[in-house]
Amino acid sequence: MAKLVFGMNQSLDGYIDYMRFGPTSPTLFRHFIEEAQLQAGSVYGRQMYEAMRYWDDDHPEWDAEKHAYASAWRNQPKWVVSRSLKSVGPNARLVEGDLERAIRELKAERDGEIEVAGPNLAHSLTELGLIDEYRIYLHPIVLGHGKPYFAGPQPPLRLMTHDRIDEDVIRLTYVPASSRNSPDGNRR
Repeated sequence: MAKLVFGMNQSLDGYIDYMRFGPTSPTLFRHFIEEAQLQAGSVYGRQMYEAMRYWDDDHPEWDAEKHAYASAWRNQPKWVVSRSLKSVGPNARLVEGDLERAIRELKAERDGEIEVAGPNLAHSLTELGLIDEYRIYLHPIVLGHGKPYFAGPQPPLRLMTHDRIDEDVIRLTYVPASSRNSPDGNRR
């Protein structure tokens, strides 16, 4: 069974900003390349999917790292939750209708980690009790406004791990407080 993971870059005051939080260091970017290579896929909301479509086409200014990320992103299956889109790009499938049923089926038929991308989608999946893990990449920036990491009330969470990704970014990994997973991933 797959595990749904919602992970995003966040400011110290709890906001996300797609433009301000691109990979800020080579170490962080390599981390995200490795994450994308290992993921069993990604579930996107419309806005995040449209932003990520940037990686569908090669750009002449890209270096080897950006080509590596694009390759990993293109290779993984994507599921796009949208009421307004009528079609999606390569290696992507549109999710329409009953969101809970579709995501439960996806989790049941896959293995590995499936990324949840976008705070609005994550909010809907949190309300349905479908997100298994939250990863906050905490940056030493204060934005003072913007879109919060949690698009609705924060669910009760339990800290599982924390690790330094580069000299400025710490990853905090949480699970829903009702989860019985131990830090080593085994059920108790």
